[in-house]
Formats: sequence, structure tokens, C-alpha cells
Amino acid sequence: LKSALYVENIKTGEEFPLYEDLSHDQQETWAVFGVYPNFAWTPDSKRIIFYAKGKIKQIDLNSTYVSDIPFEVDSKQTVQQSLHFDHEVFNPEFTVKMIRQLTTSPDGKIVVFNAAGYLYKKELPNGVPERLTNGIDFEFEPRFSPDGKAVIYTTWSDEFKGAIKRTEVKSGKTVSLTDEKGYYYSPSYSNKGDKIVYRKGSGNETLGLTYGRNTGIFIMPANGGPKTLVSENGIKPMFNIDDTRIYFQGNEAGKKAFKSMDLNGGNERTHYTSQYANQFVPSPDGKWMAFTELFNAYITPMVTTGIALDLSASNRSIPVARVTKDAGTYLHWSADSKKLLWTLGEQYYNREVKNTFTFVEGAPQVLPELDTAGIALGLKLKTDVPTGILALKGARIITMKGDEVLEEGTILLENNKIIAVGKLADVNIPADAKIIDVSGKTIMPGMIDVHAHLRTSPDGISPQQDWSYLTNLAFGVTTSHDPSSNTEMVFSQSEMLKAGRMIGPRLYSTGSILYGADGDFKVVINSLDDALSHLKRLKAVGAFSVKSYNQPRR
Repeated sequence: LKSALYVENIKTGEEFPLYEDLSHDQQETWAVFGVYPNFAWTPDSKRIIFYAKGKIKQIDLNSTYVSDIPFEVDSKQTVQQSLHFDHEVFNPEFTVKMIRQLTTSPDGKIVVFNAAGYLYKKELPNGVPERLTNGIDFEFEPRFSPDGKAVIYTTWSDEFKGAIKRTEVKSGKTVSLTDEKGYYYSPSYSNKGDKIVYRKGSGNETLGLTYGRNTGIFIMPANGGPKTLVSENGIKPMFNIDDTRIYFQGNEAGKKAFKSMDLNGGNERTHYTSQYANQFVPSPDGKWMAFTELFNAYITPMVTTGIALDLSASNRSIPVARVTKDAGTYLHWSADSKKLLWTLGEQYYNREVKNTFTFVEGAPQVLPELDTAGIALGLKLKTDVPTGILALKGARIITMKGDEVLEEGTILLENNKIIAVGKLADVNIPADAKIIDVSGKTIMPGMIDVHAHLRTSPDGISPQQDWSYLTNLAFGVTTSHDPSSNTEMVFSQSEMLKAGRMIGPRLYSTGSILYGADGDFKVVINSLDDALSHLKRLKAVGAFSVKSYNQPRR
């Protein structure tokens, strides 16, 4: 791709290229000064003055001859020293930071969440997290039954596709509630506990596209059985307070919309629209609406006016209060609607409504500051480490000791460490070592790709194995750094790789870019505090680097 200077004949409309070696224009970035610095005609209209490749140039329209216009600038620039930190590549145990999809039991005593591919349960506040099931399929999107005795969730198997299952919290007894393969999302109980609403999707390029027909929002009995299509459109369905309608998220006039419909898919209403909100969560009693906007969480009274309200942190027509200091994910309510609950990284937070609005009964005269720390969920996993001694014998070896190349040598590994590299005659192979003859091969250290855009599923479900990871390994990349990826997916899969639940390179990432243009994931930075807040939220989920992208100011 290149940027070219064109000229148009105003009378005929003809266009032709005049100069094809411009600097790249700013079409992809925040074009504060336009997509390209200004051009200027000379007074006689015979030449054009323009900028390219660090020079000011002029071009003659008749001859197309280009010449530089000399100039000098007196300028002093401050160049900061780059920051570099050491990071531990290996620890035998690690604390899981990317906690996903946490839900709280109706009595507030237990939480269930996704971590590194599986569901874990923890007794609050100090219990040790443990697997909810002993299944081998990946598990996502847990929801408690109204009585708190069971959890429904979706599963994923690369071989058998997805399902909705139910597990009893105490016994661990598990049953499948769906009888056909598919891509299942967002299962949720009715308030009476007799029905389940869910979405069936069409798949994607990561998970596959087979068994992706007959999609939409469905209702089924709580114990499984006939599935009834409610609507072909919408995501994130849930029952309203009296189970007569289904709330769901859709789109309207270029904005996200929080809508509802009756159980037959009719009488659709739009309750809220929003330019930047990503998650809409009504309280169980129907009195409050929680939402996320540009990473932070907010609460507002749930108002019904007959027309759609604009939901925004800046809306001054209704009370709106921020409840998170840096960010909040996976918003949900306590069963009595008195607390909003959420996570950031491995921290579990709550905020009482009475501590959010002064007009709520029982509110203190001075509202407390926003919490900067919650309850640590404390899930620790073992790093996957092979066992035994392995000898790779007979290969040509690039040792990385200067330009040394051993034409025929041995590499000796014990567990996950290389303990010896040398010529055949110089390396003693233990009797209990497994020997692999690699004669005729060349072995070099694994490559570190510091700018690698790997893949994540766009629907929140991780495959058990991703071909892009295997492809990178096949080409010798053993460590990858992805400088732009979905935050929750890339850090979750990084921990899955670390725990041996997926196969691939060691994976680092910035998470989602610090995007300075517009969109529902834009990052507004107008102060040092703003910048620090975004660094804190990304560090909380596992990032040690960030990518500033299209920010209009530094």
C-alpha cells in the first residue's frame, strides 16, 4: 500500500497520479491535522508544494520534475529512556488472574467462575477454590439455580461441539440438558426455576461452522426437553422479574439496545439505547439497572417511560453513579438487589446501593470512597512441566554461543530445562534417558515473536486446541507477544497454555489496545490518573505491556 498525489482536471473530471512516493497517510489513525499535511499551489498554478519522507518538495505539473525545498528548523526534543523490567518466565505455581464469568449463589456464600478453561467454586470469603466438576470439556458462563443447589453452564469440546449442562453444587452430579451439538451461550434460569433461556449461535472460524443452523434465543424446561424458539435475533437473554418477558441485547439506530419481548417473541420493546455501554444488568427486583461503559460500572434507577432512554455515564436526566475505581467486569446482583457484584482480575468486589445514592433508605450522609481492593479469589494452578530426561542425539546444533555450530551433537533435557548441549562425545547420556535420534536435523533455540497477532474466538468460548498456536510451534516460535488482542480471551488462553490445557507457544500480550479514536472500547486519557487507571486494570488481568494506539495526545 502507498499514498499518491493525484491531480484532477476540473473541466473533464479526469484524474491522474502526479507523485507516488508520499509518506503513508493517516487514514487509519487519529488524523488531528487531516489525513495528510496540507498541499499548496504556487501563485502561477504551475507547481505544487508538498511534504514527503521528511522533506518539503515541489513538483512541476508539466514536466513532473520534483525538487527539494531546503529548510532548517531549530528544535529541542526530550527523549525519555525506555523502561525495562525483568519478568519471571517460569514458576512452578501461578495465581490465575483472568477470572471470567463469575456468578454468586443466591445466599451469597459461594461463587462459581471460569478460570483457565474450567469452572471453579469457592466458599466466601476464605475458601480454597476447587473444580465444580471433573469433566474434560471446557466450561463457561455459569448461572446458579434460584434455590442455589445447582449451576447451569455451557461446555465446549472440539470433537463433540457444545452443550448446556447442569451440575449439583454439593454432589457434583452432572447432566446434559441439550441433545444436539451446537454453539450455546448465556443460559439463565427463570425466577421460578422451571425454565431456562439461552442462545444458540452459528459458530465462527475458530470453533467451526458445522452444526450452526437453527440459531436464536430459545426456552426449554429446566430439566431439558422440547426447545422453543423465541427469536432469531438478540444476545444475552434473561427473564424479567415475573417471567413473562425475555430481556435481551440488540442494536438500534447504530447503538446497542436493551430490549424485551414476550415469551412468543412478540410485543418487542426497547428500554435503553447506548453508544458505549457493553453490559446491561437489571436488578432482580426490577428497580435498578447496572451497566458498563468504557470499562467502568455504573448504577441507575430502572425507569420505564414508554420510550427508550439513553443510557450513559454522562446522562443528567436520571441519577447515574459510578461504582468502580478502575474497571469492572461480569456485573451481577445479589439476590435481594441490595448489592452490585463484579470482578477485576482475581479480585471480587461488591457495592451496596445505599452506599451509592444518598436518596436510598439507610444511606450514610457521606458516601464511602470507591474500593480499590476486593476479595482475592486465590486460585493457584501448577505450571505444566514434563517429567523425565530426554536426549536429542545427532543433530546439527546452533548453540547461540557466538557463531558456534555443532555439526553433530546432543541436547540433554531434564523436565523443562536444557541441562547440557555439546558434541556427541562430550555429553554423557544417563541410562534412564529417553533417546531420540535427530540425525540430519538442525536444532536452533526457539524464536520469540514480539509482534504476533494470534487468534481468539470472538464469542468468548476457547477451543481446546487452536491451529494458529500449533502453526507457530511448527515454524519454531516458542514465545509470542500479541500487541493487540481481546483482553479476557488472550489472558485466559495464556493461562490455559501455562497450565497445559492447551498446546502452544508461551503467550504474552498487551490485551486490547489503548484505543484513542471512537468506539465502545475507546480509552479516554485526559490526565495522569486516567493513564494509571488503565494500566492498573490491564495489570490486574495479566498484562505487563500496553499498546497506545491512535491516542490524540501523549
